[in-house]
Amino acid sequence: MLNFENCDKMIFSGVPPYGIPEIQAENINIRHLEWIPFNYAKTAKNRDTKGVHFYVDDYQFVRLWNRPDEYIPLLKQFAAVCTPDFSQYTDMPVAMRIYNHYRKHWLGAYWQMHGIHVIPTICWSTPDSFDYCLDGEPRNAIISISSVGTQAYPETRGAFAEGCRRAIETLNPTEILWYGKCPEEFDWNVVRIRPHQDEVKERWRNGRARK
Repeated sequence: MLNFENCDKMIFSGVPPYGIPEIQAENINIRHLEWIPFNYAKTAKNRDTKGVHFYVDDYQFVRLWNRPDEYIPLLKQFAAVCTPDFSQYTDMPVAMRIYNHYRKHWLGAYWQMHGIHVIPTICWSTPDSFDYCLDGEPRNAIISISSVGTQAYPETRGAFAEGCRRAIETLNPTEILWYGKCPEEFDWNVVRIRPHQDEVKERWRNGRARK
């Protein structure tokens, strides 16, 4: 057994041509969960009422790939966990983007194998990324999408909308766990993740108001 890149732990049969591990559809109630970023998971209380997302910088969660077994006991305490949002930057080499998609799916499938409820995070980059970026995603299931960084300019809004339409048409999601501003076109059956920094700012304002 190969002893690197987690091949010693599990090799999933995967979806050809790149062998992307498949994530199974989950039937859970995401509407009553409080969603927190992964970097707050270790200090979170009442974990069974919370879900964990990875809409943070990659350096915050690459440790999950480097030491996957170390974090399973922690993640199992949460009601649901999104797959890590490894970056799909348009200026990345294609090989690196495919590798990041593989890592996301390997972790998601590995977590499900250990009894963790997993919500797939859908992300893409350039139009050619649709040759691989939906491989391994469940159909007719709950998914998560982030629009952060895509809505400032007409060209980025247009590219995001095109990709979003492609993903929704292909996957036919039952619900979308949405992070960031949701364009009106896609604002249906959406559960919004409130950015954690907004909650921090609100607590800070409330604290100042009480003084």
